[in-house]
Amino acid sequence: MRITRNIATAGALTALAVGVTTAFGTTASAAPNVTPQGVCGKAYKTVNSAPVGSLGTVYLTYNSSTGKNCVATIRANPGAARHMSASIYVPDTEEWAGDDGNYTSYAGPVSVYGKGHCVSWGGSIDNVYVSVENSNCATLKERRVTEVR
Repeated sequence: MRITRNIATAGALTALAVGVTTAFGTTASAAPNVTPQGVCGKAYKTVNSAPVGSLGTVYLTYNSSTGKNCVATIRANPGAARHMSASIYVPDTEEWAGDDGNYTSYAGPVSVYGKGHCVSWGGSIDNVYVSVENSNCATLKERRVTEVR
């Protein structure tokens, strides 16, 4: 009886040790894998993007059922909080939305109604700023600017 109890105890401790190793033994990333759809919503499809230097990417997404555009700036390597921004502007309607602050993995989401309109959008990470003007227009050519300040 005593041997059976010791074997059962040893088995339970082994199972506990394996569980702890499984739960804590692997190295977790600084943040979950962030996508534009994870930030803006599953119904949003990526329609444009622009690199923010080597620090990340700013994404323009569109939801065809609501006519809304959404922008998110996503870091390539999440970690300690850094200054980030995301913004979008519809010149025809003068509707604007923006997000600016210190974030560990992404800025945004920011959204405006943009069906049938040109949009200007952008984002920043640290001192690298990206702006895209007259984007997703049939007749106008978009203008991209990247600045390091």
